[in-house]
Amino acid sequence: MNKYKENFMRIIFSITAAISIAAVILISFFLFYRGFPGMSKIGVFNFIAGTRWRPNEGVYGIFPMILGSLYVTAGALVIGVPVGLLSAIFFAKFCPPKLYKILKPAVELLAGIPSIVYGFFGLVVIVPAVMNTFDLASGQTMLAGSLLLGIMIIPTITTVSEAAIRAVPETYYEGALALGATHEQSVFKTVVPAAKSGILAGIVLGIGRAIGETTAVLMVVGNQQRMPKGILKGLSTLTTNIVLEMGYATDLHREALLATAVVLFVFILLINLSFSVLKKGSKIK
Repeated sequence: MNKYKENFMRIIFSITAAISIAAVILISFFLFYRGFPGMSKIGVFNFIAGTRWRPNEGVYGIFPMILGSLYVTAGALVIGVPVGLLSAIFFAKFCPPKLYKILKPAVELLAGIPSIVYGFFGLVVIVPAVMNTFDLASGQTMLAGSLLLGIMIIPTITTVSEAAIRAVPETYYEGALALGATHEQSVFKTVVPAAKSGILAGIVLGIGRAIGETTAVLMVVGNQQRMPKGILKGLSTLTTNIVLEMGYATDLHREALLATAVVLFVFILLINLSFSVLKKGSKIK
């Protein structure tokens, strides 16, 4: 009887895995099939390296949006990675059990908040704060977007990094203590480096969340389709540009937006590929 159950569950798992793979293949096929014609009409170099986006004039250059996405994501990592990683270390090795029962659910709650709520928070709190602090005409800037995305990726980085740190065998920590290291030294110099692979996974997931976020970013960055000129200036990202114009785009304009989605998809693939290479390299060492 147990053998039949095992075979049945093996079939179920195989089917679900096949569905997941098929979904990724179908999404990839749709994006490339619908996006490449527009990119070829515009010209790959003109499309990716072009600095002007003027659909009414037939000009489609997404380089400002590429830079906008990269800059906002980089700013979010500067904020989110240290806070998320240190929070994970605190939860795993320093937090008292009673306090952990309060703080851990709070962090998990942050992960479940809808993007539109984050966006509203950014619009009514972060944007006015940036505007008043730096005496700007508008607080919808790269800085506001980075601050908001930094807050949004903290739960992801914290949760995954904490799980990785807890997965490190306790003998690593005990061995460091036996050699004369303090509690802090054992954690930061032995346990955390041993959890490097899992921590990198959390950071990569955070990058994917940040670079692919749309609704929240749409509300705080100003959506100005121009070359980014500083952290206190507005900009546009790949995702916000697609959302703003897809509703009324037609013909080549629509194909250009689908091609923009292809570029974003390629970015995500490159990020995951880079993580796989880093993970493999860490295992070899």
